Amino acid sequence: QVQLVESGGGLVQAGGSLRLSCAASGRTFSAYAMGWFRQAPGKEREFVAAISWSGGSTYLADSVKGRFTISRDNAKNTMYLQMNSLKPEDTAVYSCAARGVKGSGLGIRPYEYDYWGAGTQVTVSS
Repeated sequence: QVQLVESGGGLVQAGGSLRLSCAASGRTFSAYAMGWFRQAPGKEREFVAAISWSGGSTYLADSVKGRFTISRDNAKNTMYLQMNSLKPEDTAVYSCAARGVKGSGLGIRPYEYDYWGAGTQVTVSS
């Protein structure tokens, strides 16, 4: 089993920054691709960013390109999402996820991920 725990969410003004963390435990963290998703009230879960097992490849949704950065520290079993220039439309619950197949590539759809954290709330005020 894999346990994922997000932290770092909160309330921030538009234009501000937050850094989310996703701490993993339960298996070899470094062998699996991971991602961030978000879900706003009344909307479907939305892909935000993905990162390969090594951290050498990343992919971000168009809506966050140039503002968000995804990274990971395999020595610390932790993945990060640095969010800059936040907008009110970024308000959502942000969840991290891990793929279940060792060495798998980047995934952009929720069904491609097998393990999920509970999520952390990010609220951006205008």
